[in-house]
Amino acid sequence: MAQTTGPILAVGAVTVANRTIFNNKAMDWRIPVATGIAAMAFSAAERMWAPGARMLAWTALLAVCLTRVQPDVPSPVESALAWWDGTPPAKAAPNSGGTSLPLSKNV
Repeated sequence: MAQTTGPILAVGAVTVANRTIFNNKAMDWRIPVATGIAAMAFSAAERMWAPGARMLAWTALLAVCLTRVQPDVPSPVESALAWWDGTPPAKAAPNSGGTSLPLSKNV
């Protein structure tokens, strides 16, 4: 097995666990399919440039843990901290996808 397979499979597992276990969202079956395709692609890329592929795989794992993939689902770190404190994860603001300024402002 390639050295990038573990981090890439962890990216998929963290994403699925954050979505389904921590935040009670429906299972999105595109995530495991995309994870499998990404693992094969990284395995092939590792044959061309192994250090770069490994570095990118670990960077992807770090990025998935720290950032929100969807605006209404907190990042895995946010979800884990909320779970550790015993509070439900915070919901995103209704306007989290766009600008926070109103379109028209009465001054």
